[in-house]
Amino acid sequence: MQPPGQRAAEPAASPWPALAVVLVGAFMAVLDTFIVLVAAPAIQADLHASAADIQLIMAGYQLTYAIALITGARLGDRYGRRRLFLTGMGLFTLASVGCAIAPDPGSLIVARLAQGLTAAAMFPQVFAMIQVLVPAEKRPKAFGALGAVIGMATVVGQLLGGVLLSTGFATLSADLFGSSWRSVFWVNVPIGLATLALALLRVPESRAPEARRLDLPGALVLTVALFLLVVPLVEGRSYGWPLWTWLSLAGSALAFAAFALVERRVAASGGAPLVHLGLLRTRPFAVGITLVVIAYAGINSFFLILSLTLQDGLGMDALGAGLVYTPLAVAFFVASVSAGRLARFGRRVLQAGALVSGLGYATAIVLVGNAGTSLTAWALTPPLVLVGVGNGLLVTPLLNAVLAHVRPQEIGMASGVLSTCQQVGGAVGVAIIGVLYYGSLGNAAHHDTGAYGHALTSAVIFNLALAVAISALLPLLPSPPKAAAARSNAPAQNSNASPTSGT
Repeated sequence: MQPPGQRAAEPAASPWPALAVVLVGAFMAVLDTFIVLVAAPAIQADLHASAADIQLIMAGYQLTYAIALITGARLGDRYGRRRLFLTGMGLFTLASVGCAIAPDPGSLIVARLAQGLTAAAMFPQVFAMIQVLVPAEKRPKAFGALGAVIGMATVVGQLLGGVLLSTGFATLSADLFGSSWRSVFWVNVPIGLATLALALLRVPESRAPEARRLDLPGALVLTVALFLLVVPLVEGRSYGWPLWTWLSLAGSALAFAAFALVERRVAASGGAPLVHLGLLRTRPFAVGITLVVIAYAGINSFFLILSLTLQDGLGMDALGAGLVYTPLAVAFFVASVSAGRLARFGRRVLQAGALVSGLGYATAIVLVGNAGTSLTAWALTPPLVLVGVGNGLLVTPLLNAVLAHVRPQEIGMASGVLSTCQQVGGAVGVAIIGVLYYGSLGNAAHHDTGAYGHALTSAVIFNLALAVAISALLPLLPSPPKAAAARSNAPAQNSNASPTSGT
């Protein structure tokens, strides 16, 4: 029986058109974290930006994106996930225009901060919509698509940026606005407008059951805590880890403790806390988000050191370096899609992914170590394929596993926490591996292939250790997602929200 006051989705309606639309939003949100890396030199030259300006242009997006994800998810619970997705996409497109026409570094920094906030409004709605719109038995396939989209956006950012900066689109942008780097922002505009139109037609509305007023004190304290955590992780390496970065990290621990106290008081008073702390104490969710943090620490950090090695060590341009990623991207995509179809094997798929990615890292260590000064980019293809397959098999079912046991009224909250853990994990991984990589590199000159190859092998040991850690922790992850889905696949399955066709 359907719970009172809720209306299930029409059983005949296919969720895939709506899912395809919101996945475009997910792709754009992740892509804009990476695509600007390619344009950074052109931006610096054209706007006469300082090194600090460029760092803020690149990191400001990630900063506001990370700290606002949980709040964005809870706003979707209360005001409607479709509404938040549309609002986020519309403002993201507008912020992209602001980036593209920015006349000076300050304007571009502000527009990038706005981009991050608006991406945080739309991205967590994707996780929640999958839980709401897609029947339980089909969710592994849906998460397979989402995992493929996230991975592809991560990998192709530099490739797409290089293509845009070297094609007619860049020439048109230069003719209209005086600089080809603006094309990496203009490309968001037609895609954003088309996605808005399709979302209005295809995406149904949903809200959390009994969603109540946003916990403003909790949102404020959590924002401060995440700000104190993410800023040093994102900026610390560039500034040489000065004292303020360590004080900020220590302050974040205190702020998170204060957040826990605020949330307990809100719950005790009968309010709706931003994050139900009990969710973080449940074994499936706690183990799952720990694995997400470790997995994304490995993925993002590996991409960083690979890009540095290809461009600074081997002297490749951004487009050439992006092409080297192609085998990894294809392998990741195929494995992600396949992982959804292999859900019946449960946790064994995740274990296989961790083992294959670990094999890829080990292969990279051996190949690069033996190559020495004769290292070439395409010699990295075998380990890149293994890493792509492994991460595709791991990340895709892991996202489903984290949300598989979450109660309907906590889907939005859990989606926000999951999205935040992806960002924090990536930032932690980049911060740690940057220390290892540059510590090994020392004062080596650019294009010193041997030195950069040695730095790569030294740093990839960290990625291998993370893959081993994931393999060790996976047995603690309860009940494989497919089994959990099967147990919950009852007629009331669609009652975790009330999808409607209206706004």
